[in-house]
Amino acid sequence: MFSKDPIINLENFQKQKLYFGFFLGFNSYDYKIDYKTVSQDILIQKTTGFNVGLVADLRLQEYINLRFEPGLYYTQRNFHYPTSYFPTTPTESNKLREVNGTNLHFPLLLKFSSLRTGNIRPYLLGGVSATLNLASNSKSLDDNYENIFRVKRWTNNYELGLGIDVFSEYFIFSPSIRGVFGLKDELIRDNNPDSPWTGNIESIKTRAIFINFTFH
Repeated sequence: MFSKDPIINLENFQKQKLYFGFFLGFNSYDYKIDYKTVSQDILIQKTTGFNVGLVADLRLQEYINLRFEPGLYYTQRNFHYPTSYFPTTPTESNKLREVNGTNLHFPLLLKFSSLRTGNIRPYLLGGVSATLNLASNSKSLDDNYENIFRVKRWTNNYELGLGIDVFSEYFIFSPSIRGVFGLKDELIRDNNPDSPWTGNIESIKTRAIFINFTFH
């Protein structure tokens, strides 16, 4: 594959107008938090989640493809609140809020490929996406006073990334890394405007890194 004169694998595969694949991968979700007044930062503890999904790739021209990559993304983010946020000394459970995510993610991306060199072809990705969080608690009437942290069900994002197509004899293996950036505030505030959990938060917006391994 990496020799001076490699055998060219699947030479005409990406000349197809439309082809499909699937991906597996990992994610790390975070939040960008903006505050109403200067205060101690809320610590966001990130965890590594799991991704799985499908790929549909439409060839627009030789170096540009339109990709749709619907997938299921599992994740968890933990909020650790400073003691100073509370009027009285809080319990450890009150200082911790777990935000689980079972996300259906729908990105529409443009893929800009370079010239193919032997059996490898680097590319850049960019586009927009919408995410449906099935574990958002958005319809709950309870809030943080009942230990329920609520975020909006739908979020919109833009995405940027890069990857490489590696052509084997029977399939294309395509590892990629992508950044995801939420566009709007996702927080549903507590009923009490002075809530220690949401009262000083101006906005929270998703920040995430996806590492996907795609097979065509």
